[in-house]
Formats: sequence, structure tokens, C-alpha cells
Amino acid sequence: MSADNPGKLIVITGPSGVGKGTIVRLLLQRHPQLQLSISATTRQPRPGEIEAVDYYFMSKENFETAIAKRDFLEWAEYAGNYYGTPRTKVVEQIEKGNYIILEIELVGARAIANIFPDARRIFILPPSIEELEQRIRSRGKNSEESTAQRLEIAREEIAASDEFDLKIVNDDLETAIAQLEAAIFNS
Repeated sequence: MSADNPGKLIVITGPSGVGKGTIVRLLLQRHPQLQLSISATTRQPRPGEIEAVDYYFMSKENFETAIAKRDFLEWAEYAGNYYGTPRTKVVEQIEKGNYIILEIELVGARAIANIFPDARRIFILPPSIEELEQRIRSRGKNSEESTAQRLEIAREEIAASDEFDLKIVNDDLETAIAQLEAAIFNS
């Protein structure tokens, strides 16, 4: 790591529907010096997705070899495909003095804490469970069963929020972004 320009790893997590994606997207638009870590996956590229921009697309065999070699900061299997954060790419960027954002789920955030203890770990909270439920329902993408499942997972995730360096309530988007900016640039 360069002494005059140390990079940072910023881990952002929170329950589904809390607005992580919106917050991160706006943060990246406003601060070009921030970079979003690109994940690796074994799923097939969707139309318009670009290698090394949207994901690093890998075969299942190559991904499993990378797992065995501990090439990922964290990884998970979801819906029959693997997803993971390539260790080397993140470390290289931080050593160059860049600020890297990982927008990941709780399990991955916990894994990062063990491997990368200097990471700044931020948990995004909803104003209330009721508000979170309303946000999930307003998407109109989930069945009643799926909504109930997401809310149960959200309650479990929220219960773990004390494990993080900072908790930000996404009640007002601009306020949440300002608090995130302060956490990233003033610490």
C-alpha cells in the first residue's frame, strides 16, 4: 500500500429492499475515485453484459479451482451458480490507492471481516421493518411467500447490524449518502 495514498476497502451491506444498490450507484456517479468491485460468477452472461465490466464469467470448474486456491475474499452459491469477490483484483486496486466498494450480502461481509480486518464495514438499515416491507411490496416482483421470506431474512440481518463499524438508516436518500460519504472520506 502506498504510504502517501492508502486505498480503502468499503463493505456495504443491508437487507434486500433497503436501497443499497441505489445508494451505491449514486455514490459512484458522484465520486469517480470510488470503484465497485467486480464479482466473478459461473452464470451465463445476460444480453448486454460485458466481461470484466459487469462480471468475470468463469466455468464452474475454474471457479471451484479458485475456491480451493483461496482466490476469493468471499464466495457463495446462489440459485445453482457461484458468485465471488476475486481477492487479487481487490488487493491490487487498494495497493494502487483506490477506494473499492463491495456491495455484498451479510454472509460475505462477515467473511470479509475475517480476511480483511481493515475494511470499513457499513450496514444500511431501513427506517422500520414496516417501511422495508412496503418497499419490497412496491417492487411488485415477489410473491407473498417470497416477500415473507425476504422479511424474515431481513429481521435476521438487521439483528446482526451491531457487528458493523457504522449503521446508516436509509430514511432520506440524500442524508444516507452524505453519511456514507463522511464514513468513506473522513475516516
